[in-house]
Amino acid sequence: MYDRITALHGHRPWGAVLDAGTGRASMRWLLGLETARWTAVTGAESMAAQTRAEIGTRMREQDRLVVGNWADPGLLAGERHDVVLADYLLGAIEGFAPYWQDRLFSRLRPLVGRRLYMIGLEPYVHGVPEDPAGRLVNEIGRLRDACLLLAGEQPYREYPLDWSLRHLEQAGFRVVDAQTVPIGYRERFVHSQLDLCLRSVDKLRDRSLAAPLLAHVADLRTRALAHLAREGALRHGHDYIVVAEPA
Repeated sequence: MYDRITALHGHRPWGAVLDAGTGRASMRWLLGLETARWTAVTGAESMAAQTRAEIGTRMREQDRLVVGNWADPGLLAGERHDVVLADYLLGAIEGFAPYWQDRLFSRLRPLVGRRLYMIGLEPYVHGVPEDPAGRLVNEIGRLRDACLLLAGEQPYREYPLDWSLRHLEQAGFRVVDAQTVPIGYRERFVHSQLDLCLRSVDKLRDRSLAAPLLAHVADLRTRALAHLAREGALRHGHDYIVVAEPA
């Protein structure tokens, strides 16, 4: 996805870059760019620690790693950055500012000097897909979210491409390009999502509820891995990239 953004950016200078929802993957990409300076924001101290580990000794004097919440109007107030990256930020916001997604693009708009690159994930927990891979991905997502909610935690809330396009335009952006990228989920996805279920179930006080959930997790893991062994991937859904500029 980051390589696609690099290609979309072409020969334009990067200048000052804001990574509005940083992590190890986006930071790894950002460190490879020729930037004048960069600012990276995360809402979690744990993610900041992981990102610092990725940066190592490569942070320059003009670069910044900031822990903050975009619902805070004082965060980066009055600043402007040539390029803003919001990769999977829309879905992740739910864990830090629930039901606040409709304000995100308006919040970022004053910070964007030239371009906003947004990466999103088309939701896969709604409806019941007809294809076997889609049903497995849907079932994994539903079980993960159910376990998180039972443990008192907040699942991500992803939004579809058409929702993002509408809200970008309402926030004062002009959409330059929008692309979808098909997804083939592999073992890493299966294990990471179902291991998250296990950690959530461990927090349940009602162990009579925990036991069937653990059995369900084990059964779903077996079925998903069997599909991967036959087909090589769980091919379902897509990510999307949106290029937007201030209108």
